[in-house]
Amino acid sequence: MISTTDISPTLQQIANKVKSGERITDEEGLFLFEKASLGFVGSLANEVRLRKNGEKVYFNRNFHIEPTNVCVFSCNFCSYSKLYAKRDEGWEMSIDQMLHIVKKYDDQPITEVHIVGGVHPKMDLQFFADLLKAIKTHRPALHIKAFTAVEYDYMFRKAKVSVEEGLQFLIAAGLDSIPGGGAEIFDEELRKKICADKVDAKGWLLIHETAHKLGLHSNATMLFGHVETYAHRIDHMRRLRDLQDQTKGFNTFIPLKFRNKDNDMSNVTESSVIEDMKTYAIARIYLDNFPHLKAYWPMLGRQNAQLSLSFGVDDIDGTIDDTTKIYSMAGSEEQTPSMTTEELVNLIKQAKREPVERDTLYNVIRDYSNEVSAELN
Repeated sequence: MISTTDISPTLQQIANKVKSGERITDEEGLFLFEKASLGFVGSLANEVRLRKNGEKVYFNRNFHIEPTNVCVFSCNFCSYSKLYAKRDEGWEMSIDQMLHIVKKYDDQPITEVHIVGGVHPKMDLQFFADLLKAIKTHRPALHIKAFTAVEYDYMFRKAKVSVEEGLQFLIAAGLDSIPGGGAEIFDEELRKKICADKVDAKGWLLIHETAHKLGLHSNATMLFGHVETYAHRIDHMRRLRDLQDQTKGFNTFIPLKFRNKDNDMSNVTESSVIEDMKTYAIARIYLDNFPHLKAYWPMLGRQNAQLSLSFGVDDIDGTIDDTTKIYSMAGSEEQTPSMTTEELVNLIKQAKREPVERDTLYNVIRDYSNEVSAELN
């Protein structure tokens, strides 16, 4: 419960609105960032979490494919990609090589493959359509969540097709949903400073809006803790909230912590754990129309991901099986990001929450709330 002792009238008004299920304004969201304590926003965020999802915390069994880290773009915050001119320093996978990764999981109850990578000029729309077809032919039931709006924007422009035409082409090939990467921070001026040459905010939102209209669900992210202000964070979330009001196509919001290792923004100090948790909490309060809030544990580290469950988070992603390098290369605590189902369940239970295995669209596969560790498989 929230103590009303020693809080300002404005904070009390915000608390009353949140408790009654009323939407807070941009100004109120900004006020929470600037004036509210971590405990205050944490308590409010947990009220929202309980109202939406009870004590359930979701995860899935998934793995990643990263087709290449060669990229035509040069984002200042990126520790992952290699410019196309230096492609000998990176990797480029063939369809057969990627299908080999899929086949490694043939005897495992994996439900999702997550495919994202750099923007490689030779990996075009047809190449990725052929990849999706190959995966679906081999394992039809595997959910394919693939490609960020940055990748889509480039491949559609290169193929000279509209966003709708390009997405329809990939849906026919086997695309099931879209991850939320590439959003970074939507503010146009700030975007010019940190990722000037890739898809802008309008383009990112259009791709997700079109996907939703075509029946695809997607996620949304926000890169925080670099050179943005609190106002930039609120502006970013407002644009997402507005689109969600229209389409209801977003599954989850994922705040992504900026990491400063081996990139062009290494001089920027990373945000504190307190700031991280406050961002999760305010996101849960502000994004009242998003069903879920995810803490991506390979980025935060498993201990901080567990901590985030006390600040509005109800999803910590999946098993991953050390198949992503994006955050380990940027200096995350998790240099080998992999957790077994048993480890995920125990991590959630230690936080006094109810572990639920889900598919990509949050259909329940198995509820582990009343199971003991020995029963896991």
